[in-house]
Amino acid sequence: MNIAIDGPAGAGKSTIAKKVAAKLNFVYVDTGAMYRSIALYVIRNGADPDSEVDMANALDKIDVSIAYEDGTQHIFLNGEDVSTAIRQEEVGNMASKVATKAAVRAKLLDLQRNLAASQDVIMDGRDIGTFVLPQAEVKIYLTASVGERADRRYKELVEKGQTPDLEQIKKDIEARDYQDMHRDIAPLKQAEDAILIDSSDMTIDEVVGEIIRISKQV
Repeated sequence: MNIAIDGPAGAGKSTIAKKVAAKLNFVYVDTGAMYRSIALYVIRNGADPDSEVDMANALDKIDVSIAYEDGTQHIFLNGEDVSTAIRQEEVGNMASKVATKAAVRAKLLDLQRNLAASQDVIMDGRDIGTFVLPQAEVKIYLTASVGERADRRYKELVEKGQTPDLEQIKKDIEARDYQDMHRDIAPLKQAEDAILIDSSDMTIDEVVGEIIRISKQV
């Protein structure tokens, strides 16, 4: 079985997907981490994400792979475990840019589909139900208000000892939403057969429970 969870930045897709995967004994595939890995390479090497030549050259030198250790997904960029490095805000914003590039999407698409074809997976992203796994048995569109998503991100950064600007976080989320929803290739949208879950007033466990309930009805 394949479960696809789509939705905007900061909706809690990864957190929810990991918990659902653990309860259903599915493999969790973090597609965002794949794009973040490419974004990290672009940042480190000064490549221009808007240059087809730069991106073609970069992709030729990038190898992204996934490994599971003690049930936890680790993402590797050219053999380096970048699971922590890719979580920086700068990398997330760059990932939204590189994800608009056809060459980047093509590089990762086969890896994602092969994982889904060989085992029970739950995959989250922007276009899983609409493009990557259009035949997924369960499709969820998980969202929350901009204010709620910004508050969650703010608290997350404070807990890490940072001093974030809440208004700037809101602006960044709005900008990423616009970019994700208006990109030329596989823009973020709710699939026709996806079930909408607005988590603004829900706890993580409530969302997890709802997705498991939906999955068991299939």
